[in-house]
Amino acid sequence: MAVLEVDRLTKRFADVLAVDDLSFRVEPGEIFGFLGGNGAGKTTTLRMVLDIIRPTSGTISVLGTAPDRRNTGAIGFLPEERGLYSNMSAIDVIAYFGRMKRMSAADAKAHGMELLERFDLAPRAKSKISEMSKGMAQKVQLATALVNRPQLLILDEPFSGLDPVNQGLLEDEILRAASSGSAVVFSTHVMQHAERLCDRLLLLRKGAKRFEGTLNEARDELPATIDAVARDGIRTVPGVTEARAKADLGDGWHQWALDLAPGASAGDILERCTEQGVALRRFEERRATLHDVFVHLVGDDPAAGSARKEAA
Repeated sequence: MAVLEVDRLTKRFADVLAVDDLSFRVEPGEIFGFLGGNGAGKTTTLRMVLDIIRPTSGTISVLGTAPDRRNTGAIGFLPEERGLYSNMSAIDVIAYFGRMKRMSAADAKAHGMELLERFDLAPRAKSKISEMSKGMAQKVQLATALVNRPQLLILDEPFSGLDPVNQGLLEDEILRAASSGSAVVFSTHVMQHAERLCDRLLLLRKGAKRFEGTLNEARDELPATIDAVARDGIRTVPGVTEARAKADLGDGWHQWALDLAPGASAGDILERCTEQGVALRRFEERRATLHDVFVHLVGDDPAAGSARKEAA
């Protein structure tokens, strides 16, 4: 059974169509990336999954039942808008969130201390949140999402504002949760995190799904290119749709950027170069990055501007 299943989900706010007929599912142990620019519908979708807002139409199933904010014991959530009770101690905040997820007081406190140990915060367990640095408070916030050992972990723009060290900690925790069988859904507009972590990903534009699949399937949305050092004959090799000379290296040699026809592989082109006697000094395939695919699929969406900037 899928941990999360969304079927034809739609959400309107007055005249604004925020989520448009969206369907997807997330399996146990899967890391699922929700990609899109600001305003693409990521947060709205996650809030419907959490029963914070209700859909206009469509259905959501979490562990086989409809979302209910009164019964979230199997869900962990890290919101984009971070906020903790500043006058409570770190361990008390974590235990409080555990109790809200129907954990016993003893289990919530014990697992909270395990998390603080893992995050190098055990000596600060009784420190008030107001006495902690921003980075420390962010780790406490992460612990509140993990304390109940969620079967579904939802992270909304989780890397926002984190320094590189804490970004690495969060990536480790995402991988740890998935390896223990949790389904992890995280929204982001930073492509590098999605490339490193996701088993599958979904790309949103103006609330509608533009792509869903694996990273390799996403890269296949665009043809591969080849950087080569070769003589002029490479321009006429079957499967090369365009050959752009980037530099004249003298004696008939050029540095080329080659665009390939759909379905043509680097291996095909190399074999045809050999067959036609095209001399080569370098031959290197460059597959499309997730950033390339993002720009290709949502590049005309004004809301994606910040995503393109941060992904570059």
